[in-house]
Amino acid sequence: MPGNRSELARLRTALTVFFALDGFVFAGWVVRIPAIKHQTGASASTLGLALLGVSAGAVITMMITGRLCRRYGNHQVTVVCAVLLSLSVALPPLTHSVLALGLVLLVFGAAYGGINVAFNSAAVDLVRALKRPIMPSFHAAFSLGGMVGAGLGGLVAGVLTPTQHLLCLTVIGLLVTAFAGRVLLRIQPPEPPETAPSRQPAPRRLDSRTRGLVITFGLIALCTAYGEGALADWSALHLEQDLDASAGAAAVGYSCFALAMTVGRLSGTRLLERLGRTRTLISGGTVAAFGMLLGALAPTLWAALIGFVITGLGLANLFPVAIERAGTLAGPDGVAIASTFGYGGMLLGPPAIGFMADWFSLPAALTSVAVLAATAAVIGLVTRGAAER
Repeated sequence: MPGNRSELARLRTALTVFFALDGFVFAGWVVRIPAIKHQTGASASTLGLALLGVSAGAVITMMITGRLCRRYGNHQVTVVCAVLLSLSVALPPLTHSVLALGLVLLVFGAAYGGINVAFNSAAVDLVRALKRPIMPSFHAAFSLGGMVGAGLGGLVAGVLTPTQHLLCLTVIGLLVTAFAGRVLLRIQPPEPPETAPSRQPAPRRLDSRTRGLVITFGLIALCTAYGEGALADWSALHLEQDLDASAGAAAVGYSCFALAMTVGRLSGTRLLERLGRTRTLISGGTVAAFGMLLGALAPTLWAALIGFVITGLGLANLFPVAIERAGTLAGPDGVAIASTFGYGGMLLGPPAIGFMADWFSLPAALTSVAVLAATAAVIGLVTRGAAER
């Protein structure tokens, strides 16, 4: 058993590194959106359509990735997608039109969606083997990576061009994948304990009832991912355009949000053990709704940043809980379905906010995040029995 414990610890470390790398690379791209918007001459609405490529690519590949994970293994697919993600992040600054930007973001989104299904499926296997709700800790690593990536992006914004910055991310991503990938490929996916009944049953077949439950958790993921995607894609532009923040200060907005997500997720395991999934979902959605109203409508930079922090704390554990429950119910297929709904939220978010910004204003458009966070809380309340099983 000690050897097994050691192997599970190494697996947890390797998966944590990949979650962090994913957040780091994604945030590095996010903080360069204003510069690339200027480079391509995009309006708010056309930028929203181009950003649609990230989510469209992710959604298209997610169901395929679920099948690939069953055939080749979660660990193998994670490593391949990490390589593709690292390579594709260097493509956006090479474009000079909205159409070209949308096409390369489709490739980037495909890699991003694939790795998210693969390493979340691997994490669900580990959660079931350890019999502890550690899923938020992996997503904390993603948020920490996002915070570091955004903070570093803000620091180098005035020194490196977008091309130089994102090419550096490619090099870092490939190096990290080379080291962490070797560990991941050498470890077999853990089997759930055969002794002592587990509180988390083995995945079921996707019958109509199971599919309905998975879709329900997918809707929570959708509401949450809409908010995460909105802040990732539009927070810097909101602070820069509506509150006259500098490029560096605008980049700090997403960093504050990512820091709050990290803190919330680092405490997520204890929170889930103390409150349970239902109260975590309800309270998180409610807090995020109030925070986003402040972040979107505040008249000053500091008040908006506080709103982003509150939003991050509220949203922190909604997505991990939704994905973990879907994966526990139906394995990689459950993760793929819930993730498809989740990134459907990102698919809906960029163009919806872009068009609403053109019709009304960007602050008004961002209040839609508060509406969907409150919706997630309501769904958590209505499905409280299924959430705790």
